[in-house]
Amino acid sequence: MKYPHPFRWIEKSAQKYVLPVLAVLAVGVMVCLYIIGMPLQTQAAPLGIVSFEFAGSLENAQQMIGSWGKDGPLYAGLNMGLDYLYLVLYSCALGLGCVLVARGFLNRCKFIVILGIILSWAQICAALLDSVENLALIRVLLGSDSELWPPLAFYCAVPKFVFVTMGALYCLIGGIAYGIIKVCKTTEAAS
Repeated sequence: MKYPHPFRWIEKSAQKYVLPVLAVLAVGVMVCLYIIGMPLQTQAAPLGIVSFEFAGSLENAQQMIGSWGKDGPLYAGLNMGLDYLYLVLYSCALGLGCVLVARGFLNRCKFIVILGIILSWAQICAALLDSVENLALIRVLLGSDSELWPPLAFYCAVPKFVFVTMGALYCLIGGIAYGIIKVCKTTEAAS
């Protein structure tokens, strides 16, 4: 592919085999994160750790931590520690998915190709934002009373979720569109 993307280090022929492995690992870790995070779903934090990511202020963050009880910070810390593995897996899976979908449209639509390459880079940016967000939230969990950390986590979480959602939608819609094109070509060739 003539457009530079962040996965050139993976052999082109291997990329379509690496993607399902990354996707399965990402889903597996996501399930573990969900299970670990279940005790963090309280009235103050209805979405558990996600609510904590969007606390936005030290007061809200501390209220959530208080609602988790004695073991809550342990679950939250474990969740955020495991999230460092997850952010590598999901960003690579989505980013590589964007590259593969873009490759499928190389001779069809330049806009879709360029969008896919941009979104593949955006997944790397999402992972970096996620790591800063985790660091900020860990600081709050460890008792920092700095007003800096919760807003920093919030302002990292918002674009992270936007990039991840856009990448996932691109992979889903682009993958379906590419599949339909292939089926139509196969049917056309057979008749």
